[in-house]
Amino acid sequence: MSVDNNEKEILKQYLDVSSNEMKKVISNIDYSKLAKAEKMILDAEKNKNRVHVTGIGKPSHISGYVASLLSSTGTPAYVLDGTEAVHGSSGQVVPGDVVIAISNSGETNELKATVTTLKRNGAKIISVSGNRESWLANEGDIFLFAGVDAEGDSLNKAPRTSVIAEMIVLQSLSIMLQNSKKLTLEQYAKWHPGGSIGKSIREEIQNVK
Repeated sequence: MSVDNNEKEILKQYLDVSSNEMKKVISNIDYSKLAKAEKMILDAEKNKNRVHVTGIGKPSHISGYVASLLSSTGTPAYVLDGTEAVHGSSGQVVPGDVVIAISNSGETNELKATVTTLKRNGAKIISVSGNRESWLANEGDIFLFAGVDAEGDSLNKAPRTSVIAEMIVLQSLSIMLQNSKKLTLEQYAKWHPGGSIGKSIREEIQNVK
């Protein structure tokens, strides 16, 4: 099935918007805030506390990816269901744990209830939002801005570029944590032995030997 010129133009507009938005996201990254978030997590780990990641809607899917990425690169992290948290799942979070809470608007009611519960129970919150003036931004112990002006389509509603922005900011945090822990290929292979990545690591280690 061929793509007509109108569809090509629509896609080109989306890709152009995405490219421009990501350039702005990268230029807006606050390195000092990332360093504070890194320190908060490292300090929590020293005290035998844990890291959790939560969100509602599309950010809930991002939370799964981020928890997996952190875990595979030296920072064990756990997904906290943003809705189930107020129905008992917040019991997985103990005082001193760090929770990364993700919401583009920063005003999602379900996440407000979750964060309020977690703070009451002694958790520390790293807020990730595209709204600097949001409830979530103000409630977090540390705020990481991940904002965009446009999602890239004609409706400008469905999360597209905003999701990528959240990923870039939290990937940046994962890079800093990985670097601070001096992760080696051998260590990474222990946590990621399967798939093409695991195979490539084993081959690379074998070639070095």
